[in-house]
Amino acid sequence: MLQQLPSVSPTTWNPSPKGLYLGIMEFKMPKWSTLSSETLRLKFGLQQHQKGVPQISSTIKCAGQRSRQYRNLNKQEALPQNVDLPPILPKKKKKPYPIPLKLIQRAARTEKKLAEKGIEKPLEPPKNGILVPDLVPVAYGILDAWKILIKGVTQLLHVIPVYCCSECSEVHVAHAGHAIPNCVGPTSAKRRGLHSWIKASTNDVLVPVESYHLYDPFGHRIKHETRFNYDRIPAVVELCIQAGVDIPEYPSRRRMKPVRMIGKKVIDRGGFVEEPTPWRIGNPTISIDFDTYRACDRFPPPPLEDIPRIAQETIDAYERVRWGVRKLMRKYTVKACGYCSEVHVGPWGHNAKLCGEFKHQWRDGKHGWQDATVEEVFPLNYAWHVRDPKGPPLKGILKKFYGKAPAVVEMCMQAGVEIPEKYKPMMRLDIIVPETDEATLVA
Repeated sequence: MLQQLPSVSPTTWNPSPKGLYLGIMEFKMPKWSTLSSETLRLKFGLQQHQKGVPQISSTIKCAGQRSRQYRNLNKQEALPQNVDLPPILPKKKKKPYPIPLKLIQRAARTEKKLAEKGIEKPLEPPKNGILVPDLVPVAYGILDAWKILIKGVTQLLHVIPVYCCSECSEVHVAHAGHAIPNCVGPTSAKRRGLHSWIKASTNDVLVPVESYHLYDPFGHRIKHETRFNYDRIPAVVELCIQAGVDIPEYPSRRRMKPVRMIGKKVIDRGGFVEEPTPWRIGNPTISIDFDTYRACDRFPPPPLEDIPRIAQETIDAYERVRWGVRKLMRKYTVKACGYCSEVHVGPWGHNAKLCGEFKHQWRDGKHGWQDATVEEVFPLNYAWHVRDPKGPPLKGILKKFYGKAPAVVEMCMQAGVEIPEKYKPMMRLDIIVPETDEATLVA
């Protein structure tokens, strides 16, 4: 413990401009004969004398602050200014699991123990085949926004110049293609990495991710021999159908009794129901509103005065689709291949042997199914951010100073829409792009 100071008398106080008090204080401290049995207590207070103990006069320097509120004035809040895009995953390696592998193994061990004891696996909607009533309006909202998004992107393509590479998935929104040598196409070595630019279509901006439509997701699994008996529709549309959207062209079974399982074995699925005849195959005009195929032929160029309104509706629909897909995927199961871009909406992946990526011979062409992410169901498809669309093309030596944004956001921004706050860090708007000869001098 510290001994209380008997006397304190301030002599001078000079407040500094930085908010610090500097001064000299004189006090008297008792002289201790030994410190082994006593400890000092330093505390400012009134003068107290102890009998029989001599006093020693000392001087110390003190410093203090005016107020606690000045301490954090120089602290800057950690706001993201420049965010790097997610790294491109190598093709000769399996994708990382969205859920940590330890959690997957722990859940599998728990499920196995319950199965060994004969205990039924607890399933909640929609894992047991029953719809979630609260998510049905969300699914209808996604489908309506999906139609608006396709129409808006197609109409903007008639006005905003967009180019795509004929050999890779690169997209560029400007009056001319960029000169950044990052092409990974089959013949890119002949062009030294430069892209082969052509006019882009709706499929180049909105990357089509298709999935098999299932009348009963808990019914028979799709085999390699029966894969042509099922329609391929956009994965976003299939997710909305399984979440409660009723489309006459694509019927779906609605269960009233839940599915029961013990471990991985289904003990009660309510019987198998004969699926409707796939009369839609070969007649693509029925579901044309949900597809991006040849959308430029269906929507004419808009009037110039309607471009800002269409761009705002397009980016709003884009955000609603992403938000809704993320919300549905928290409940409904969506599987993705860990090696290729195949996506399947349902509790289990299909058995079609269509995977041709890394070491597909070891798997006999079957997909390596794992939980899908939102970016795999609804890809962002980034494009370089161009500050002056009519200016000189982007150069490869300055690519570290350029930012990126989703192609839909870049198109809407050039059409006059204000950039959403969450996309500004990745677009690197606060970085000044130097000249070509100054690039090597910038740290």
